[in-house]
Amino acid sequence: MKKQLLIAAVAATMTSVAMADISIAGVAKVNYKTTDFDSATVRDTNLFTNEADIKITGKSGETTVVMNFANDSTGADSFSAEDNYVKTSIEGVSLQAGNWDNGNNALRASERGTGKFEASTSMGPVGIKYQTSGDDSDDSVTLSTELSGVALSYKEKHKSEEIKVSTAVSGVSISYFAMNSDTANSDKSVVEVSGAFGGVDIKVAQATTDTGARVTGDTWMGDFESTAAAGTTAYDLENGQDVRAISLKTSIAGNTVEFRNVDVDDVTGSDMSYNKFIVTRPLANGTTFEATYTDLDDSVATNDSAQLDLELAVKF
Repeated sequence: MKKQLLIAAVAATMTSVAMADISIAGVAKVNYKTTDFDSATVRDTNLFTNEADIKITGKSGETTVVMNFANDSTGADSFSAEDNYVKTSIEGVSLQAGNWDNGNNALRASERGTGKFEASTSMGPVGIKYQTSGDDSDDSVTLSTELSGVALSYKEKHKSEEIKVSTAVSGVSISYFAMNSDTANSDKSVVEVSGAFGGVDIKVAQATTDTGARVTGDTWMGDFESTAAAGTTAYDLENGQDVRAISLKTSIAGNTVEFRNVDVDDVTGSDMSYNKFIVTRPLANGTTFEATYTDLDDSVATNDSAQLDLELAVKF
């Protein structure tokens, strides 16, 4: 009997060791949104939504496998596969292959590509990265370095380029990001300045576009990547529209309180602005509660609205 117990204990130990390089993390949240339109001709809305994401990471030596699964739709009863890639290192060169999202930024929406390949290394102070998905039009080469505290990055793509510059001066962070295209009047750029003053975190940003380009990003400046119903702050902008935004964030009685003002203009008949108040509080049960109030003023009067979004989220 003692031998059986000993064997069982050893087997359990071996199992825990074998599973030690596999980790699971995720987030789940439920939202209730109520939108009150100023116009009597537009029907007010009330909606519950839920979202869940699971990330599985497995490691074996220098090799990592990542799989992401998401359920982002109301009424959906299954998870869909998203990121799925292998990452390793051979002779000082980092390699990644599979499917993954390129991430949001202030100028463009994220895009999930399949059959992607990436190789990166460094030569002295210069980082070099090559990316492709099997098509010449998707090939890109990125060079990055740092000079006297200034981070520099240049990405050469098919008929376009991306330039990033960022630094910090006396506690104030400054960044510049540009997406330039060989197509006429299709360049766009964003400048952001941020810092903390008297216990208040302050961010100011301005995105500028040519007459043939538009902002499609999803960041703190706004969600401009979708075609949601009018009367929300999540719908396509017009070509040539500029975005100016400011954020003030501080802590009050255990709550994180943030105020944002966003102004979109420079195209007649399509201007809009909104004020957003966000209160976030961690709860004792491990969840986080967030209340967001948005007051939208649009050039189209029937889009004017006030929205309250209540969110309960948990990370694991």
